[in-house]
Amino acid sequence: MNPPSDLLPAVRELLAEVLSLPNGGAALQPGTPLFGSLPEFDSMSVIHLVTGIEQRFGITVEDAEVSAELFETVGSMMTFIARKQAALQPQA
Repeated sequence: MNPPSDLLPAVRELLAEVLSLPNGGAALQPGTPLFGSLPEFDSMSVIHLVTGIEQRFGITVEDAEVSAELFETVGSMMTFIARKQAALQPQA
C-alpha cells in the first residue's frame, strides 16, 4: 500500500514537534530514515510518537505493532497510519 501523499505534512509536523526538528521537518521525505539515523530519535521519542499518532490520526497503536520497522522511515510511518485509518472505514 502506498500511503496518500496528503499524510506527509501531518507526519512531518508530528515528527518535528516530538523530535524538535528545525524548519518543521521540511526536509523529511518518505524515504528519510528515522530510528537509528536521527540522534533525536530515542526510546522516549517512540513513546511520544505513538501517543501523537493516536491523538492526531484517531487510531489505536497496539503494543505489538510498535517496532523498528514502523519507525524505519517517514514512509513506513505513513503506510502504517494509512492502513490503520483504512481499517476504521466502514466496509461497503
